[in-house]
Amino acid sequence: MICRFDGLPLTHEFADLGFSPPSNSFLTAAQLNEPEVYYPLRLFVSERTFLVQVDEYKNHDEIFSSDYVYFSSYSSTWLKHSEAYAEMMIERFGYGKTSQVVEIASNDGYLLQYFKEKAVPVLGIEPTAGTAAVARKKGIESWIEFFGVALAKRMVKEGRQADLLLGNNVLAHVPDLNDFVAGLKIALKPGGVITMEFPHLMQLVECNQFDTIYHEHFSYLSLIAVQAIFRHHGLEIFDVHEISTHGGSLRIFAKHEDDRTHETKPAVEALAETERKKGMNTLAYYKGFQAKVNHVKNTFLGFLLQAKKDGKTIAAYGAAAKGNTLLNYCGIKTDLIDFVVDANPNKQKKFLPGSHIPVLEETSLKNYKPDYIVILPWNIKEEIEEQLSYIRDWNGKFVTAIPDLQLF
Repeated sequence: MICRFDGLPLTHEFADLGFSPPSNSFLTAAQLNEPEVYYPLRLFVSERTFLVQVDEYKNHDEIFSSDYVYFSSYSSTWLKHSEAYAEMMIERFGYGKTSQVVEIASNDGYLLQYFKEKAVPVLGIEPTAGTAAVARKKGIESWIEFFGVALAKRMVKEGRQADLLLGNNVLAHVPDLNDFVAGLKIALKPGGVITMEFPHLMQLVECNQFDTIYHEHFSYLSLIAVQAIFRHHGLEIFDVHEISTHGGSLRIFAKHEDDRTHETKPAVEALAETERKKGMNTLAYYKGFQAKVNHVKNTFLGFLLQAKKDGKTIAAYGAAAKGNTLLNYCGIKTDLIDFVVDANPNKQKKFLPGSHIPVLEETSLKNYKPDYIVILPWNIKEEIEEQLSYIRDWNGKFVTAIPDLQLF
């Protein structure tokens, strides 16, 4: 089970999404006739810290293995976001040739490449060998490791403490938050800066983003919960940005608590107060979420069933983890969605876990000309709509299910 930050069992459930296979366990054709393992997908909240977590049914080293197929560089939106971040951090903190930038969960070098272009020394920490190999081809030093206290001590021993220690969408993926954040404290130089980006729990609840709940995401984070975790390990959040990625995320800036070189910005207390006013530090805030989830399921299924009755063809775009949560909770298979298209060749010619919907190349859209294309990664729907604008040639329409059903 997950190592709970506060030591308390999470007995307060506020979302039950049934049973689902891990969202990144894509299947080959040969595996379709083999047994497939499903795990409960249930979300709980701590009554003391209001940290929200799922139960850990599948080990994180099984999820983030050499078969991991998520490569960050296939999204142009994400690359632009990463480049803008690197430019902002260099300008704000003056990183240069004598600095050390370390990214945890560095994937295929999607972000560190922009620091490297500016001659800033970089190091990637990435547990999945396939993505790390791509980063190394870009000239980015990458250690194929999980991050925690043990690795942080090794970084100190080898003189690789960080001036900037960053992690995008990794904090939510960590089963042992205490070990991870304690490692951040060790790996950070005196006067250094930590930035972490993660989907904001407030957006998940208020915008009904239940499809961002899946086994790879162990924790669902508010600012007040992350403040408590960091404070417990001698780290202080001194700034926070609300950003648009993944349907609404936070970027926190942290330092050693005894570091006086970085002024605490008013934005930190302002956002913490917003969360408190909304009641995120009360159990009442999390009640009623299940009913909103069920509404999406019923509405989306109703649309698909009616479209099929009308003889329409339906495809999907984006073999994303969030899409797998949606499809499996709704019980959708190839009888309702014919295929899904994805730009990542590592996913093509495979099948989505649970639903067994085939993943094809984008050329399949032009060949089959489906009436509807369901955009599963709704967080980048503008990018996808622009990329696939040609579906208007045959009067095709886009569909999203979250937070409500939309056709456009």
